[in-house]
Parts: sequence; structure tokens; C-alpha cells
Amino acid sequence: MSIPFGVPIPFVDHLGITLEKFEDGQSELWFPMRPEILNSFDVVHGGAIMTFLDIVLAAAARSVEPSNGVFTIEMKTSFMQAASAPPGGRLIGRGRLLHRTRKLAFTEGGVYDPEGRLCAHATGTFKYVPRRGTDALQTD
Repeated sequence: MSIPFGVPIPFVDHLGITLEKFEDGQSELWFPMRPEILNSFDVVHGGAIMTFLDIVLAAAARSVEPSNGVFTIEMKTSFMQAASAPPGGRLIGRGRLLHRTRKLAFTEGGVYDPEGRLCAHATGTFKYVPRRGTDALQTD
């Protein structure tokens, strides 16, 4: 059973990504296989994987203080192997908060295929921002 993200995220909804674990600096999300996310080799497009990892890492950062939002400061991604799943299947993303300061979160995570093989790994830095409504968000 999926967990609510706590805030509306239209892009995540559009992609069909669901939040399955969101606690103690850890996240797990599921990304359903859909033809729209494939590349010309019939495997998941690298940009879709990077988007998924960005969401996975951000969720891990937010899991310790869900009332805050986060902005991505930087992210590094390494691809180990092509990611795919059968029709109706899903990729699994797992994130972990490595360290946190008052304003920054340092995270890592991976995307796994249905057999549990690591397909991509990322590290990322996120800035915590208080939620004051979308009109008042500041990036400095």
C-alpha cells in the first residue's frame, strides 16, 4: 500500500511513481514500467532513471522532517546496467540519508530491477526549505 507524499507533486503523479517507505532517513519508491519511459533499445531511458533517483533521494532527505521541502543542489549518477521490467512490472528505488546539517541533506540511493539487480546508483545534495506556499519559496 502506497504512502501519501504529503504534498501534491503533479510530475510524480504523471509518472506513476509511488512512495512505499518514508521514515528514519530511508525511502523506497516504485516506478511502473510504461512504454513512454523506454528508449530505442527497449530499456528504461537514462533520463527517466535520473528523474526517479532524484525523487528517491529527495524522499529520503524529507523523511526525517516531512514538513520541509527540498531542492536538489547536485546529483551524480552512475549506470551499472540497463534497467527493465516486464509489462506491468516496476523498478524499485531505495534512498538513504547519509548526513544532515540544518540546511543540507547528503543522500545516496539505487534503482533495482525486479530481480534485485542494481541498475543505477546516485549521490545527491539537497537544500531543506520550509514550506510557506509555492508563491513564497526561495532558492537562496
